Amino acid sequence: MTPAAALTVLLLQLCLSTAAAQVTPGAGMPPPRCPTSCGGVKVPYPFGIGNGCHRPGFNLTCDRTRGGEPRLLVGSDLQVVEISLTNSTVRILDSAGQVKLTFSGGLDGTGTWGGLGAGGPYVLSEMRNHFVVTGCNVQATLVGDGGVVGCCSSFCSINDRWTGVVTSSAGYGGAACSGIGCCETPIPIGRPSYDVEMRSLDASNEYADRLPIAVRIAERGWFEGASTTLLNDSTGYSPSRQPAVPVVLDFAVDSKPVVLPGVATSGCPVDARRSACQSSHASCHNVSGMYRSGYVCRCLDGYQGNPYLAGGCQDIDECALPGMCFGECTNTAGGHLCWCPRGAQGDPLIRNGCIKSSLGLSVGIGVGSGASLLLMVLGAILVSRKMKQRRAKMLKKRFFRQNRGHLLQQLVSQKADIAERMIVPLVELQKATNSFDKAREIGGGGHGTVYKGIMSDLHVVAIKKSKITIQREIDEFINEVAILSQVNHRNVVKLFGCCLETEVPLLVYEFISNGTLYHHLHVQEPAPSLTWEDRLRIATETARALGYLHSAVSFPIVHRDIKSQNILLDGSLIAKVSDFGASRCIQVDQAETATVIQGTFGYLDPLYFYSGQLTEKSDVYSFGVLLMELLTRKKPCSYRSSEEETLVRYFTASLAAGKLVRVLDPQVVKEGGKEVEEVAVLAVACVRIEVDHRPTMRQVEMTLENLGGSHGSFVMHDKDVPKYPMIEGMNMEETSQQYSYEAEYLLSSRYPR
Repeated sequence: MTPAAALTVLLLQLCLSTAAAQVTPGAGMPPPRCPTSCGGVKVPYPFGIGNGCHRPGFNLTCDRTRGGEPRLLVGSDLQVVEISLTNSTVRILDSAGQVKLTFSGGLDGTGTWGGLGAGGPYVLSEMRNHFVVTGCNVQATLVGDGGVVGCCSSFCSINDRWTGVVTSSAGYGGAACSGIGCCETPIPIGRPSYDVEMRSLDASNEYADRLPIAVRIAERGWFEGASTTLLNDSTGYSPSRQPAVPVVLDFAVDSKPVVLPGVATSGCPVDARRSACQSSHASCHNVSGMYRSGYVCRCLDGYQGNPYLAGGCQDIDECALPGMCFGECTNTAGGHLCWCPRGAQGDPLIRNGCIKSSLGLSVGIGVGSGASLLLMVLGAILVSRKMKQRRAKMLKKRFFRQNRGHLLQQLVSQKADIAERMIVPLVELQKATNSFDKAREIGGGGHGTVYKGIMSDLHVVAIKKSKITIQREIDEFINEVAILSQVNHRNVVKLFGCCLETEVPLLVYEFISNGTLYHHLHVQEPAPSLTWEDRLRIATETARALGYLHSAVSFPIVHRDIKSQNILLDGSLIAKVSDFGASRCIQVDQAETATVIQGTFGYLDPLYFYSGQLTEKSDVYSFGVLLMELLTRKKPCSYRSSEEETLVRYFTASLAAGKLVRVLDPQVVKEGGKEVEEVAVLAVACVRIEVDHRPTMRQVEMTLENLGGSHGSFVMHDKDVPKYPMIEGMNMEETSQQYSYEAEYLLSSRYPR
């Protein structure tokens, strides 16, 4: 570029910059009377001191009550020492130094770290803090919203000779606080406050006085510099001499708690004019985590300053920065131009990269080499494109053979219409998902990702893309696809087809818009869950689908993984049974089949788990657990009662003792009436240890459809299921013991694995 052209570009950029900088006076600006610092700490907007000087939630206090230099405070007594708009962090000093513990007996105690307020913009930074515990033979647990967030144990050897210092493994690549006398662990979930629980690991507390017992939340790396003072003070330990601990907070604008997992409750406003990002050279960035979501503002590349103020992001003069350009440089808005001076060529971005040369020779060489290079590039592009197309075609054919595509064609060849729609070309799915764009992702987990797509016939579908596959199961997978292609039931997710032209097959299902039954049941309190009428209808529809799979198709299909996560709900809350990845077919002349154990603990049939013999009654057991989940809103895979009983054992014992109300969802008790008792009895019948005493899914379906009557219902005789009284005090020892550990032991000995 010639100097004249560069000058023209510079003038144009300066004109644009001047026009962009003209903003309405006072727009996005705090009043001029607002303080901009306190105690040597700068206070940039949206933070502020005093009324009208800050955005809601970002108010700070300048404390001058203690004499000496004033302190900048957030919350009740947390001193702010640094505010970074670039990193969206606030660095504070916790003057208490450690979490104040209230001991209930011995070394067992509880405490709280917080003071930020649950509704504010601040949470503890997950990436910049550690949970630090010091002491001998103690364990501290960090608790947030009723759940364990982190745990740390610190030991002092009883057998080895005590050295009086903390053992560090830093010389061997470990951390300075390695578990001997001190331990530290990351904080995985940032929250505004935490509860702390402390307990002793040594009943005698023999070494309790060897090291000070303390719990801290501190900035990463703080302990390395403070450990000598904290743990080896020759003058003796005193809480009053504990130094203030640095802690780093993350902040976000319009920060709100997340109500449902994976669902953001706030973020960048759709209308940019309502955003806090006032600078014309700033952008909005969503901030989301497991606890809260919101957004922050950042200056665009090439700008720096305060994005929350009108005109706050100023252009960076890259030409004034060392190492940016070693030739002629012209600064532009958001960037710069760099070129070699006249009579030189080369790379002006590296030192000594511009080399002087003869103009005529340079022009000749440039024209000749440019034409040759252009021809070479065009040729290379054409050859590369042809090779890529050929390679892609060969890969599609190889994957088609590898995934038993010809086997699928034979299985569906008798019905040409099925063959046409079941085998979906890869190019069709790429168009439907915009080449599997991340914006089209609607779910996924450890085994794969689910995308939302719109097919050429305008059908909205869900496309399941697995991450891995096992070659020995591909034949079974193709057989399953061929069978499910002929399954047509209102309450079974419809399989539209599959694509075999990728390394792992892609499955195409109908799109269900309203999430899973799991997410509707386990909403955060006190938000209401599904009504009793909806729960009973969903249970009936699920039973109807399983009864159809067990008895109305050519080969009975056992689902093997019935759980609330695999029951999808459409816009009208109609149930759709999904995820047949673990399903198996049972031949008509077989009562059971031996398979590899597969399913979800908490829902898994104990007899199937111990014997490996799969029958339709295995689905009946899982459905019984699902009924208990609908009645209680408890998660079977993780629930433990106060007596350390699983949901099935606790539910059965409560029903037998006439105390079912203690485990039921209060909403069910209020809305369900007499039907609740009948559904509870049916659920217990489904999870009987004896397979022959369980009802079939057809009997379960008819019982749910005819609640209150006996016609077509599964009749539970006295010898099979006792009368379950709802009156407290009646002894039903027979039923409550059917799920004892002794019964599980007998199963394991009868059916060794």
